[in-house]
Amino acid sequence: MAGMCCGVNIGETEATAPVEPSSKSARRRRMEIHQFNFVPTDSAVAPPLEDGGKRKRQKMDAVVPVLPPPRECVNAAENCEVQKEEKVEEDESQLSGETTPETTPFDLSASPSGSQSEVGASPERPKFGMTSVCGRRRDMEDAVAIHPSFCAHDQSFPGGLHFFGVYDGHGCSHVATRCKDRMHEIVRDEFQNGGSSSWEQTMFESFSKMDKEVVDCCSGRNGFSASTCRCELQTPQCDAVGSTAVVAVLTPDKIVVSNCGDSRAVLCRNGVAIPLSVDHKPDRPDELNRIQEAGGRVIFWDGPRVLGVLAMSRAIGDNYLKPYVISEPEVTITERTAEDECLILASDGLWDVVSNETACGVARMCLQSRKPPSPPRSPGNDMTVTEGGESSDKACSDASILLTKLALARHSTDNVSVVVVDLRRS
Repeated sequence: MAGMCCGVNIGETEATAPVEPSSKSARRRRMEIHQFNFVPTDSAVAPPLEDGGKRKRQKMDAVVPVLPPPRECVNAAENCEVQKEEKVEEDESQLSGETTPETTPFDLSASPSGSQSEVGASPERPKFGMTSVCGRRRDMEDAVAIHPSFCAHDQSFPGGLHFFGVYDGHGCSHVATRCKDRMHEIVRDEFQNGGSSSWEQTMFESFSKMDKEVVDCCSGRNGFSASTCRCELQTPQCDAVGSTAVVAVLTPDKIVVSNCGDSRAVLCRNGVAIPLSVDHKPDRPDELNRIQEAGGRVIFWDGPRVLGVLAMSRAIGDNYLKPYVISEPEVTITERTAEDECLILASDGLWDVVSNETACGVARMCLQSRKPPSPPRSPGNDMTVTEGGESSDKACSDASILLTKLALARHSTDNVSVVVVDLRRS
C-alpha cells in the first residue's frame, strides 16, 4: 500500500519526478544552452529523427538571422570606393596627360591641345573618320593627311586650327606622299609668319611653295635628292608626276577650303549638300580659256585632257605641262553655322560615281544613328585604325567606309579616299 503524504502518492514509481543529474552534467547542459550557433535560415531547423518507433526530441540550436547592413552604410561604403577609384584615375590622367569626359567636351572654342586649362585638361579634337583604298587600280596613289590642332596657340583662334587634306596622285605616288608629309607644315608656317594676311594669300603661298618643293625634289635641285620609285624607271626627271590637293582648315567660326584639281569638298548643312570647291576640269569654260590663252590645247581623248594627257587643268607637280597646268588653288571661306552637320573631302574616285547629294545623305544617316560616345583615349592612341583608314569616331568612320563601299559597288575604277568630319556642336 503506497503511502500518502500531503495528498501525494509516494509509492508509485511511474509518477516519480526525474532524478536531478549530477552537478557535472548540469554544468555541461548550461554551457550548451548559452552557446549560439549561427546557421543559414533555410537550414535552421533539422527534421526530427525516428529511433525504434519512438520520436526523440532534438536539441534546438538558437538561431540568430544575419541581417544586411543598413542602406546608409552600404551607400557610404560605395561612395568611399568610388572616390578612391576617381582619385586613382585622376592621378593617372595627370601623369599621362589624359582627360576625363567631363573636362573635355567637344567645343572648338576651347583652348588648343598645346595648352592646358586650370584643371590640366586639353580640349577634345574634332570627330572624323577616314578610309582610303586602292580599289581597282594596280597602285595606290592617293594620300590623306589629318592633323587636328596642327597650329600653335593663337589669340585670334583660341579653339585651335584643324587640318584635313586629300591628295590624288597621278604618274606615281611620291608627289601625293610629299604633300601629305609637308603641306600642313607649310600652311602652318605661312599662317604664323603671315601676320594679318588673308586666308586666300596664305593658301596661295602655301600651294606655290609646295609645288616648288615638289619640282625641286623630283629634279634633285636645291639640295633635294631625287625620289627613287617606280616613276624613276620611266622618266628620269620625274616631270610627268603630280597630284591634286583639296585642303580644309577648320577654325572655330570658319571652314577654309583650298582646291587644286578634281578632288572635292562638300558641306552638309541641314540636309543640303553645298559644294565648297569646283573641279578643275580642262573643259570648264574659264579653265579652257586660260589654257588656250597660254598657248595650250584641250584634246578629247577618253575625256577632255590638257594636250591629250592630263584630265585636270590644275595640279601640284606636272612640270612638263606648265604653264597650262598650274598649282594655284581656288579658295573658299564659309562661315560656320549651327545647322552644319559634316564636311566630306574625297578624291575623284568617289565623286565620279557618287553625287554630292547622295554622299551627304549617306554621311548624315550615319551621324544621326550615332551610338553613345565611348570614353576618350589617350593622346598617343586616340585614333581607331580600320582597314585602309583611321578615325576618332565610329559614326564618322562608318560614313567614310560606307561611302567607299558605295563607290566600289558603282564600279569606280580609281583609288577612293574619303574623309568625313563631324561639324555639329556639342
